[in-house]
Amino acid sequence: MPDRPVPSRRQVLALAGAGAAAVALASCAEEAQAPPPQPGERLLPVSEIPVGESRSVRTAEGAELVLTRVSEDEVVALSAACTHQGCAVRRETEDLVCPCHGSRFAPVDGAVLQGPADEPLPSVPVRIESGTVVVG
Repeated sequence: MPDRPVPSRRQVLALAGAGAAAVALASCAEEAQAPPPQPGERLLPVSEIPVGESRSVRTAEGAELVLTRVSEDEVVALSAACTHQGCAVRRETEDLVCPCHGSRFAPVDGAVLQGPADEPLPSVPVRIESGTVVVG
């Protein structure tokens, strides 16, 4: 049998890093491509979202949303997929922040507060029904 070259430690680490990056990019793309939630889908009890705060939820179809409770009887929902490259945004103090490239969005209307994203987060119609946030 011919001798096969043994990869160096540097080559192995480089390949492992490339693989991890590919998985991360694929997960971002998967979130961005998830179908929108179906009307009537029940998302979360409104009692789990304090007024002025946000919670992330995943729909039955796999779309990630951010629910923000504006007042006792109003909740808004935004797609959590950053409009820059699709990474999932999360609430940090006052804003929704993309951990991949630092875009910042307003939690109530999805407006871009800081780029590189240049499009707002899409809104999803929701309502409160029998104490639960429901896709409207």
